[in-house]
Amino acid sequence: FSTLITPEFDAMKESGELDASMKKAPMLEVDGKRIGQSKAIERFLAREFGFMGADSVEAAQIDQLCETVIDFKNAYQKVKGIQDATEKEAAMKKWFEEDLPANVALAEKSVPPGPGPFLVGSKVSLADLVWYSFLAAPKGYFYDDNAEGAKASMDKCPRIKASTEAVAQIPELQEWLKTRPDTFM
Repeated sequence: FSTLITPEFDAMKESGELDASMKKAPMLEVDGKRIGQSKAIERFLAREFGFMGADSVEAAQIDQLCETVIDFKNAYQKVKGIQDATEKEAAMKKWFEEDLPANVALAEKSVPPGPGPFLVGSKVSLADLVWYSFLAAPKGYFYDDNAEGAKASMDKCPRIKASTEAVAQIPELQEWLKTRPDTFM
């Protein structure tokens, strides 16, 4: 976790522009109204751009799959936070060889029946994008630690694997990955 420090950011905090986000980034402004918290912004944008399913049940299923990723990230942060180097190395090995694959297999069982390749419904959703970013994206969640281990965790999970592979083939995403700024976010 890092703190962004720039004169512009400090000025925004002081002026109250970031009050809606508790003086943190990210903050989204839409029609003069401010929205804080990354997951609130993520879901707002998903609804606005048609990535929250065809109805409220699909939206809830998409939320469920996204929340599952948050649970996995929280569990991983506990492993990553181990201070003793030997203990951490063993825990990281166990995480990628046992824990993550077992967790992804449990998540696979929670995927609702559907036509595929997407996780919920018949078109790409926020859940597909979140799982892609978590396990398969270049510079995804695990790229500094064990990107190959993350990808391998879904080998026995055909729905999740098919979803991440389908997302990887989206032409607009491919173009964005080629041209996006190289930042830590």
